Amino acid sequence: MQFIDEAEITIAAGDGGDGIVAWRREKYVPKGGPAGGDGGHGGSVYLEATPQLSTLVEFRYRRAFAAQSGKTGGASNKSGRSGDDLTIAVPVGTIVFKSNEGIESFVADLSGPGARVLVAKGGRGGLGNQHFATSVRQAPRFAERGEPGERFELRLELRLLADCGIVGVPNAGKSTLLSVVSAARPKIADYPFTTLEPQLGVVRVSDEESFVIVDIPGLVEGAHEGIGLGDQFLKHIERTRALVHLLDGAKPLDEILAEKTTIESELAAWNARLLEKPRLLVLNKIDLLAARESLQELRRRFPGLRAVSAATGEGVRDLIHGLSRTIEAAPLPQGIEPPPVRIALAAPEAFRIERREDGTFVVSGERVERLAAMTNFDSDEALARFERALGKMGVERRLAELGAAEGDTVRIGPYEFTYS
Repeated sequence: MQFIDEAEITIAAGDGGDGIVAWRREKYVPKGGPAGGDGGHGGSVYLEATPQLSTLVEFRYRRAFAAQSGKTGGASNKSGRSGDDLTIAVPVGTIVFKSNEGIESFVADLSGPGARVLVAKGGRGGLGNQHFATSVRQAPRFAERGEPGERFELRLELRLLADCGIVGVPNAGKSTLLSVVSAARPKIADYPFTTLEPQLGVVRVSDEESFVIVDIPGLVEGAHEGIGLGDQFLKHIERTRALVHLLDGAKPLDEILAEKTTIESELAAWNARLLEKPRLLVLNKIDLLAARESLQELRRRFPGLRAVSAATGEGVRDLIHGLSRTIEAAPLPQGIEPPPVRIALAAPEAFRIERREDGTFVVSGERVERLAAMTNFDSDEALARFERALGKMGVERRLAELGAAEGDTVRIGPYEFTYS
C-alpha cells in the first residue's frame, strides 16, 4: 500500500430540514390553528481514529464528505426526520487542522484508538408555523427554513505511532537493521535515499514482549528546511519514546563525527524536544575493518556507544534488549499541543458592515447570516419578521449611519436586498 501521510478534504454537515406551514384539519373543528411541523436536524460529521488504517491513502481518491440533511416537517405538528451523522475513519495518530476563510486552526490530535472529534455540526431544523402563533397573530403563514450545516476544509496529518525511531545519514544501514530486528522488508540498496517513506516493524523481544520501530529516510544537512527527504518524515519520530542514532562505520572517523553532529543539529532544528528523548548511539558495519579501527576512539568519546553489524547480526540481540529496557523506562510521548488560546477581552461584534467601492453594503456575521439563511423571503410575513430582527440587532440603524440611501443594494450572505 502506498504511504500517504497528508491529505486535504472538504466536509459538509447536513442542512436542517425546513419547517412547514400547515393547519389543523379535523372533523368538527371549523377553525383549525397552525400545525406545521419542524424540520429535522442535519447530521454532523465526526472523525474517529481506528487501528485498521495505517495511511491516509483513502483520501487521495475521495476528498469530499457530506452528512445527511434533515427532512422537511410534516402536518399535524410532526417533525421531520433528522439526518444521520457521518463518521469518517482515520488512522491512529492523525492530527486535524481546520481551515475557515483562509485561517487554519488546530482541531484535535487523534492519538489513540477510538479517539473521536466533532468537525462539522449539523444545521438546526427550521421551526414550523405552530411556533409563531401569538395572541395577535393567530394564523402565521410562514415557517423557518433549515439552518445550513457547517462546511470546512480539513488538513489531515499522520504522525506514526512507534516506540523507537532509527535516524542517521543515508546508507548508514537503517533499513538493513530494521529488516534484521523485525519482519519488515524495506527496500535495501547501496545508493542514497533508498528508503523513500517511513518503514514500521515489530521487534519481538520475547513471547510476551515486543515494541514497534520505525526507520526514517536518511537525513542530510538542511533536512528540516526541505533538503533531501527529512522535512517530510522528521515529524514521524516526534511520538517515539526513544531513538537509535545509527552511525556509518564504513566511513573515516572524522566523517562519522561530522555526520553525528549534523544529525543532532537537524533534530534540534526540527524540534528541540527530540534531543531530550533517550538515544542509543550505535556504530553499524562493525564487520568492516574501518569500523573496528574507529570503535575504540568513539567509545572513548561516547562511553555508551554500542557496536553492531546489521549485515552479520553481530551485537544485534544485545541492542534489542538494550532498546527494550530504554523504551520501558522512557516516558510516554506527549500529544501534539494546540496553539495557545487568546482570550478575547470583549464580546465579538454581532455583525459587521462594509461599504464596497460599487456602493454595495455587505453585512456579515454568523448570527445575521444564519437569520437570512433560515428566512423564507417568498413570504411577506417572514420578510417582515426578518426586518424586525435586523432592527433589534441594530443593523438598520448602522446602515443609516453609514449613509445608506433609498435604492442602495444591501447584501447578506448570498442574498441581496434593496434598501428602503
